[in-house]
Amino acid sequence: MSDVEVYGIRHHGPGSARALRGALEEYKPDAVLIEGPPEADPIVELAGDAGMVPPVALLAYSPAPEDGDRKAAFWPFAEFSPEWQAIRYGLAAGVPVRFCDLPAANQLVPSEDETEGEGGDEAGGGGEDAEPAAEGVRLDPLGWLAKAAGYNDAERWWDDVVEHRGGGPSPFPAIAEAMAELRAQLAGRPEGAGPAAYRRREEQREAHMRRTLRRTLKEGHDRVAVVCGAWHVPALRAKVPAAHDDRTLRGLPKAKIAMTWVPWTHGRLAGHSGYGAGVRSPGWYHHLFAAPDRPVERWLTAAARVLREEDLHVSSAHVIEAVRLAEALAALRGRPLAGLDEVTEATRAVLCEGADLPVELIQRRMVVGERLGAVPDRTPMVPLQRDLQAEQRRLRLKPSALGKEQDLDLRKPTDLERSRLLHRLRLLDVDWGVPANTGRSKGTFRETWTLTWRPEFDVELIEAGAWGTTVRGAATARAEALAAHATALADLTSAAERCLLADLGDALPTVMRALADRAAVDTDVAHLMAAMPALVRALRYGDVRGTSTGPLRTVVDGLVVRVCVGLPPAITGLDDDAAREFLAHVDAVHGALSLLADDGHLERWRRTLESLLARPDALHGLIEGRLTRLLLDAGRLADVPDRMARAVSAGAAPDRAAAWVEGFLSGGALLLLHDEALLRLVDGWIAGLPAGSFTDVLPLLRRTFGGYPAAERRAIGERLRRRARPREGAPHDPEDDIDEARAAPAAATALHILGWGRP
Repeated sequence: MSDVEVYGIRHHGPGSARALRGALEEYKPDAVLIEGPPEADPIVELAGDAGMVPPVALLAYSPAPEDGDRKAAFWPFAEFSPEWQAIRYGLAAGVPVRFCDLPAANQLVPSEDETEGEGGDEAGGGGEDAEPAAEGVRLDPLGWLAKAAGYNDAERWWDDVVEHRGGGPSPFPAIAEAMAELRAQLAGRPEGAGPAAYRRREEQREAHMRRTLRRTLKEGHDRVAVVCGAWHVPALRAKVPAAHDDRTLRGLPKAKIAMTWVPWTHGRLAGHSGYGAGVRSPGWYHHLFAAPDRPVERWLTAAARVLREEDLHVSSAHVIEAVRLAEALAALRGRPLAGLDEVTEATRAVLCEGADLPVELIQRRMVVGERLGAVPDRTPMVPLQRDLQAEQRRLRLKPSALGKEQDLDLRKPTDLERSRLLHRLRLLDVDWGVPANTGRSKGTFRETWTLTWRPEFDVELIEAGAWGTTVRGAATARAEALAAHATALADLTSAAERCLLADLGDALPTVMRALADRAAVDTDVAHLMAAMPALVRALRYGDVRGTSTGPLRTVVDGLVVRVCVGLPPAITGLDDDAAREFLAHVDAVHGALSLLADDGHLERWRRTLESLLARPDALHGLIEGRLTRLLLDAGRLADVPDRMARAVSAGAAPDRAAAWVEGFLSGGALLLLHDEALLRLVDGWIAGLPAGSFTDVLPLLRRTFGGYPAAERRAIGERLRRRARPREGAPHDPEDDIDEARAAPAAATALHILGWGRP
């Protein structure tokens, strides 16, 4: 081991990365071993390509899982990751760079203990004064070292002793000594370091690291640098017989895996994303690593620039004062450099003048950041990934980790092609683009999307590669599969709509045959009504996009007739829940037919609604009120005040009257604002309700009026208030008189509070 240097690092830290780079340049190894999957050895040289821009990640995945459950794992690297700096050093120096961790083929296979569900806390604990649990020491060694140093925050301690170091001796001997002491404390404990399956996996990983190190030395390398997590340093320095490691690794199950590089983001490096080795502030760490000098000054200057871009006034004097405050706070707290806490406090107090919203903007843009990495074109990819990259270049759609709004005018060929690509990806469950209003533009020529690229899309593309080698071909196969396995008519109508949006002409005949067959045998009117809106939208999209929709029109024509015939028996005798469900169906069909703008279908639909209103006793109050409103809006009823008067008369049950009013008013408040007679009827009915009945119907009324915009509710209140004022010449009401003697003390107190008098 005299020819070996083992560097214990934190997986993502600017100080560790800078110190490691300096140590490697001083040691000048002839081989570099790095904690990571050895299957990546053939593609590690890609890290030296000019097109490889961190953050990136190694992706291991099972290319053809036998059980259909594809497994995948990532090993992320940022520019400030020590492992990345070790890789770049080795490639630049021309020395072999290898990964030495347990192969991904073994790690992606769950152990027997994990399969059987073994796990949980095997190490006991207690209150703050209890003996520290062994598992806690293993899983958070920095936390225990920070506690021993008098810190209650491990991240803050590590920043002070390592990440914020400006120079000085190498930290790696001290780190190795500290980890050796912690592991020695655990050596005598029978519970070891956590659940048995976890301990066994750690033993296997360290055994494989030692095996790789022995093989490297046997190849003749006499100056080997090993870069690994700090916890593993004592295990790699220990004199463990090779036979012991061979027994530990013998017979491990394997999975067939493939390995590649994929772009990553700073947001996915953050601990809050669920990444186990994540850090709190990847953007801040990147700045600490990249800034050549004066990191606090440069950071606050960049923060001021972000605020100015949002039209917030921040001057140079603000920046100077913020720097002074951050440095003063660091000095008071005994820190070697102002950390993120001090810089954030200075930003809030000086640059943002105490406001929290601008601080949140800086947190999102700078502290975490959404930097998206890139990989070179020669990186191994499945054909579907390459086809998507070609489409992105052709349509000038550059992936970005920051949410970006994209407005598309479907009359322009390029925008139309962009829309089709995004819809095809959504069919493959790759939601790179999310349409506004769920993508339903009601037949207009515009769409608005929010584009946000996430690293896991590469895994989803690999999975979608089973459907085809191009985005169009894979989406076509997926649409046909969705139609073949659809169990409801609404699922088939959704598939037809998505085919038209994505311009999948090859899949549309298969989907339409399945849709026509299912519609012909489905006798449930609710199912037919639920299918109608999507089909009508698909027709309108076909008109906008120039897609042939002849077979779809035939299905819609048949559905309209069947709905109009089957609605009267289906909508009578409903309870409250069923009435509310059918109300949504009626509204959806009415809106769809209005969008379709077919006079024949609209006339058939309105005659059906009129026939239902001819026998109101069979209808639920909610349905009757809504049908009355729809026909009133269509100009088919002239006696609505009389109908409302009967519905809310004294002889009507309060709950039925409230349901009628809710159904009638669910179309909006404008009718009450412009029809004095209807407003007077509703007001009189509510005012005349007995106390008990008013309490019963109050939830229905709150739901109805609560759905109106605040401005409309306020306008209704103003109209009622004006109606309540006594008109000129009206008889005097004694109840309007004010008892001035009783009001005088209260008035005097109010004047005193306002400073206008004494009590």
